[in-house]
Amino acid sequence: MKNKNTPANKNSIIQISPGKFLVGCIVLSFIIFIAGYFYTLSSTFIAVEVFLTIISLFILGSARYRLDKNAITYGASLVISATFWNVWWSNSQLRQSISIEGAGVLVNFLRYHLLTLDGLNNLFHADTMLFILGLTLFVSVIAQTRLLEVLSLAVLRKNKGNVVKTIAILMAVVAFSSGILDGVSMIGLMIRIMVMILFFACVKEEAIIYSIMVSTVVTTVCGMWLAYGEPPNLIMKANLHPYLNNAFFLRYCLPVAVGSYLIVAWNMRRKLIGWKVDIKKLDILDLHMADVRFLQGVRHGEMLIPTEFVDYHRGELGVYHEAVEKRLHGGESLGIAMVRESVPKNVRLKLLGLFVSENLAETLDKHYEHAAHDDLENSDKWAREIKRTLKSMRHQRLKAQWIGTAAFVPFVGLLVWHAFDHKVPLFLASFAGFLVALLGIVFIPKMLKLALHEARHEYKEYLFLIPLFFSIMLLQKTGFFNQLSGFLRRGIEQWGTSHVAYTQFVGATFLSAILDNNVVADFISRALHGLELGSLHLFAMAQIAGYATGGCWTHIGSAQSVIAYAFIRREFSKHYTPLQWIKAMTPIIVEIFILMTLVVYGEGLLLQYFK
Repeated sequence: MKNKNTPANKNSIIQISPGKFLVGCIVLSFIIFIAGYFYTLSSTFIAVEVFLTIISLFILGSARYRLDKNAITYGASLVISATFWNVWWSNSQLRQSISIEGAGVLVNFLRYHLLTLDGLNNLFHADTMLFILGLTLFVSVIAQTRLLEVLSLAVLRKNKGNVVKTIAILMAVVAFSSGILDGVSMIGLMIRIMVMILFFACVKEEAIIYSIMVSTVVTTVCGMWLAYGEPPNLIMKANLHPYLNNAFFLRYCLPVAVGSYLIVAWNMRRKLIGWKVDIKKLDILDLHMADVRFLQGVRHGEMLIPTEFVDYHRGELGVYHEAVEKRLHGGESLGIAMVRESVPKNVRLKLLGLFVSENLAETLDKHYEHAAHDDLENSDKWAREIKRTLKSMRHQRLKAQWIGTAAFVPFVGLLVWHAFDHKVPLFLASFAGFLVALLGIVFIPKMLKLALHEARHEYKEYLFLIPLFFSIMLLQKTGFFNQLSGFLRRGIEQWGTSHVAYTQFVGATFLSAILDNNVVADFISRALHGLELGSLHLFAMAQIAGYATGGCWTHIGSAQSVIAYAFIRREFSKHYTPLQWIKAMTPIIVEIFILMTLVVYGEGLLLQYFK
């Protein structure tokens, strides 16, 4: 029996029971509620409780003792609500109205806040949360059609295998898409395609890991050029409506996004210059990447790149797993890697059937056997057979892609309509796009199940925000953010607009490095009300750039960083540490700091000149 005091046990993660935590929060809420009949608390308690909730998300998400973030925010919201009731109810306008006009006032109050979109927006950004849900579903369905794989391989061929040019174009496409679509979904697609291209070129592992990390900048900072792709941008836009519109994002945020893209592209060029993919030597399955991955979804309801696939099936590979995985990292194809490592034929056939299709397994294995022994004549003969089979299945993929492309028409159309008339709910755009795109895969059961599973898994990462937004709204009702606004105006009078705006950028960056950037966006944006329009735009831009930059700096700053960090630990090194992440990311973060210094002070001078 192991000693409980061994180092392994001392360093192991301890999970706190969510159920017990919620029960404790319910008990505490009840005590505060009853105490309200005897004592009136100060509104300062609410500010302290919200602060403790936010900081707990960091501490209990990264320390040894862990607690589910949904349990933290839902449990804390009960305590904060009870405290708010204690502070607010006795002197509230609602109570006075009920005493004069009767219970009908309460009915109307509840009907408005619980049964209308405007009322729910006031509570927890309901329109934004619904838009994110629809967008998650939309992007998940579009991803199944393999549009990005088709584009990436076409660009690779056009550039004759030049890795730097191909990755630069891929990053530009993803950066543009991240401004409109969900950056969290885009990074998942980008990482897998980028890693495959870098494996084709046999790029060093260090450079591949770095590429995965900076993809967070591409989908956050470079995606800040428009509001709709990044949830924090939507939150800022909702909190500061009507002052933040599409014109604001294009005028103020687009230059920062473009500048950040150029910084990323330059750093990637330094890492990848000289590397090239020999198109003629690419594996048959790599040349038809989109067809293969679409077939995976149709037949098996999963889409995995080779390194993910061998990890998933390490049990079948057994003692061959590590050697096969090493060959994959060296740029070899799955089939050749298995043949060269003498994996038994029955295992190879099973895995090739699971990776592509059972009816192609025998043909694929014969092709790889001949290719591994440099028998080009026979390997080409079987390759032609594989091509014919894949081509015969292409019609279904092309149909899904055309429908997926057509789905952008209602999506963009309703976004434009919403931009001109905010009475049109934002969530209609994402759900319209999703429903049209769904027609392309609705009759493919396993792929449909995969798309919905991926969307559900991603959206779960946002559910903790609902009670947190509600808690911040309660804090706003106490007048807390009016005090912050006053402090901000005094700072501007004393130190000047540019200095305070730059301080906002730095503060938002450091906060987002340790907290979720959605939380930072909701919290800090509420203090900007009451500023002159020019100053408000400058401060909003500084904050948006700040929480986007900070979200990349650490492994927990944003959902994109969490995804990228998990991928690195799963596919490259389970011992990769947060400190290694920060050390590798800090140089590019410093370069963005220099860019933002020039932008903030430049915009400040323009503001003074045109005032």
